[in-house]
Amino acid sequence: MEKNKIKIKLKWKIFGFLLGFCLFLLVVLWLFQIVFLNDFYRHIRISEIRNSASIIISSINNENLPEIVSALSEDGDFTADIVGLDGRSVLRPPSSASQLPSPASQIGLDSPMRAMPQDYMLNTALITRAAENGGEYYQYFSALADNEIRFQPGRQSGNRSQPFRQRMQTESLVYVKTLNDTAIIINAVITPVNATVTTLRSQLLMISVIMLLMAVILAVFIARHVSKPIEVINNSARNLASGNYSTHFSGKGFSEIEELSETLNTTAAELGKTESLRRELLANVSHDLLTPLTLIYSYAEMMCDFPAEITKEQAVVIMDETKRLTSLVNDVMDISKLEAGMENLNISRVNLTKNTGETIDVLRELLKNQKYQIDFIYDSDVFIDADETKINRAFYNLLVNAVNYSGGSRAVSVTQTVTDANVRISVTDSGEGISGEELPFIWDRYYRSGKAHKRAVTGTGLGLSIVKKIVEMHGGDYGVVSQAGRGSTFWFELEKKRDFS
Repeated sequence: MEKNKIKIKLKWKIFGFLLGFCLFLLVVLWLFQIVFLNDFYRHIRISEIRNSASIIISSINNENLPEIVSALSEDGDFTADIVGLDGRSVLRPPSSASQLPSPASQIGLDSPMRAMPQDYMLNTALITRAAENGGEYYQYFSALADNEIRFQPGRQSGNRSQPFRQRMQTESLVYVKTLNDTAIIINAVITPVNATVTTLRSQLLMISVIMLLMAVILAVFIARHVSKPIEVINNSARNLASGNYSTHFSGKGFSEIEELSETLNTTAAELGKTESLRRELLANVSHDLLTPLTLIYSYAEMMCDFPAEITKEQAVVIMDETKRLTSLVNDVMDISKLEAGMENLNISRVNLTKNTGETIDVLRELLKNQKYQIDFIYDSDVFIDADETKINRAFYNLLVNAVNYSGGSRAVSVTQTVTDANVRISVTDSGEGISGEELPFIWDRYYRSGKAHKRAVTGTGLGLSIVKKIVEMHGGDYGVVSQAGRGSTFWFELEKKRDFS
């Protein structure tokens, strides 16, 4: 099922998201500007009228009440009556500029109470409804009202234009608020919004078309602008995956893209360096394997051709070269198993000081004819919980590395340092040291220092990488201190244990 899924390019996804967002905004705009426009208008209108009624109520005892009501009526485009609970007018301010009819007469245009001859009777009915609704009541009414005088030709005989008064459907709002023995009746004509809605709809249609066109153009531009650097990086990544480690990533436009490009450039450089080291290792291992194989084959061929002339020295050469081959193969197998997590630790109580001394004695015996000086400095025996075989291997690799890079003095110093909780084994050579540029890489597999050295003991160049893996498995620490021309000190540190034996 996963394989059958259609994969959509990033730029089309961005395009779809932007276009969808634009359509969503247009829908919201249509809802608020067209569908809910009447409701919004009514809500705002009733809120304005309520605020005006509250001001009138607060000024009910003010001697300037008629002027206040008149000013509010003009500002709010409504008429207001202050009447008693019997419906008779207490105060009717001058009509506002809009010349709105009185509330009662406006209701009488389209109301069951139109038969009542007196406005105060209608007012009484409104006050009664307000009392039934907690002192406040409002209602919308529709009616035909004269709008304006227009002239239209042909209304009568002759060619002269005849005036006529156009009548249109209007909607009014009657609001009643009671206070003690007084009531406020406000009548406001709600301006018809149908024409406004039609105008807005036409404008919104044109705006929608323009916005859609602009949204498509903008979405295409943004999608291409965002996806283009990613496509460039993707193409470069394909080149890198094909083995072209000289590939350069040059993504620009966004800080994240630039950071990704820098990271991939670093990755490409590291992969290229690793590939170079791998090839160098293969060349070195091939050479190291070829030499003993050639010797073994030569001596074996000579023994076959001249069986009567076989000597002990010839057999020893074959045995030594076989051991050398075994050591080379073991190094390669060990690093492979350690990196694959296939090696387990066989933990036991180990006398680290004793084992270190024994390993040094073995190497001294091996190098006794080459005048190497290996010193071991320690105060007392120290015990650790570790895999004895692997720890011996780690120390042996450090020691062999120091011997191979000890230089002309052929002096190597091994120091055991004890702290409160840990014990450190340091191996110092007297060689040329390691430059600062090389230090970060010497623990990596396949890496071999470019310094010339005399190989006194067989090795593959994997020794330090094996040390790193073994010490990490034991939860210890490791490091190196070196300066060019002043030798190097390699060390590893493990947790010490108290001896209860």
